[in-house]
Amino acid sequence: MDGADHQAVALHLAQGLEHPALNAVVLNAGIMKAEDLKARPYDLAVAETTVATNLLGPIRLTAALLPHLLARPKATAMTVTSGLAFVPLAATPTYNATKAAIHSWTQSLRHQLADTSVEVLELAPPAVATDLMPGHAENPNSMPLADFTSEVIGLIERGETPRGEILVERVKPLRFAEANGYEVVFERLNGAH
Repeated sequence: MDGADHQAVALHLAQGLEHPALNAVVLNAGIMKAEDLKARPYDLAVAETTVATNLLGPIRLTAALLPHLLARPKATAMTVTSGLAFVPLAATPTYNATKAAIHSWTQSLRHQLADTSVEVLELAPPAVATDLMPGHAENPNSMPLADFTSEVIGLIERGETPRGEILVERVKPLRFAEANGYEVVFERLNGAH
């Protein structure tokens, strides 16, 4: 489903509600493209599409599904952000910004729904060997998808979601960089300038 498309969200909602037992949504919208902010002319199309997909898509879908989830005795809404929400990859500025925004938005959603039946979780992956961006699947620094999936499922099954966050070990240096040496982590990710 294209979360940036209002009509696609409405159609998806109508199809999902054909299953009244639906009690979980995973908001996994994401496109990641490199951007050259010094390019002249700078093409805003990548930034605008990224914001519409990564930020507005999950917000729209949550707004559409929330009344249904709130009516369930127990439900879960899970956003998928990124380790790059905490330390940006300089080559993908809009992607990083949208994931940081969804992190913040998720915290607000969790707080507002604290006295309801809806649990709000945030999954913040590290670089994972997928085709999200060219070269990620082959990059030796990317976490193998099977390992990531196994670790995430284990954390959920054991209830290891402090603050509602699902954090595999490989993402923790990014998630906690602010407390443990941000500049070092930023330089390791982006190189010295």
